Amino acid sequence: MDVLHAAREAQLSPLDEAWSLQKTLLKHLENEWQKADHGIWETRGEPRHFTHSRLMSWVAFDRAVKSSERFALDGPVDRWRDIRARIREDILTHGFDEERGTFVQYYGGQEIDAALLLIPQVGFLPATDAHVTGTVAAIEKELIHDGLVMRYSKDFAYPEREGAFIACSYWLADVYVMLGRIDEAVELFERLLKLRNDLGLLSEEYDQGARRLVGNFPQGFSHIGLINTAFNLVKAQGPARQRSQRTAPADGKGRHKANARIEN
Repeated sequence: MDVLHAAREAQLSPLDEAWSLQKTLLKHLENEWQKADHGIWETRGEPRHFTHSRLMSWVAFDRAVKSSERFALDGPVDRWRDIRARIREDILTHGFDEERGTFVQYYGGQEIDAALLLIPQVGFLPATDAHVTGTVAAIEKELIHDGLVMRYSKDFAYPEREGAFIACSYWLADVYVMLGRIDEAVELFERLLKLRNDLGLLSEEYDQGARRLVGNFPQGFSHIGLINTAFNLVKAQGPARQRSQRTAPADGKGRHKANARIEN
């Protein structure tokens, strides 16, 4: 739903069947969004109510409402708005730990998840909202190891050793840009560039102990992160801000510095 909405925003020629397909998917999602699942990382064990999964359900209905409003597409918009509001309240009520001041990986848990960094990117909350800044602080404290971001709290779901998931570090750099923390974003971006092999390729993860790329190779997810973060640093309106439909001016001096370093 997010990609198809972005395609319309970019004035790509839609197929006549596209909107019909989207409405069919939403009709299915109306009865599915409250169900537990295995999350973006396909974790083992019992299904849970993952905050990121619920977030993406919110995105689906949000983009449906926006597509209908902006492109005069037919559909039960009032019902979609109602479901969107219900999902939002559900996430804020059950997906946020008030005591710790951070979103959590799944309802009722205390673990955190790098996928929570996507909350401001999809426009659920501004990057400067206390819910988001608290989450960023928790991820910085608990998920960063040797300068890179792990997918989730240690030993959750997968007992075996994991490397840092490269895309997650790019997500953190993107949030830094949205917060105006340009120098930190550039520093993290350049650290990630150094992980590439002699052909400029990245894998899925990086093993800091062994100092080598591990996991699926090459990994498109990692390269998409690289491209998005590069655009976010170079342009005032990068993919993260375009996707969120919210803009927060970055420091002019810091952005100029980032532009020069990335372009070089």
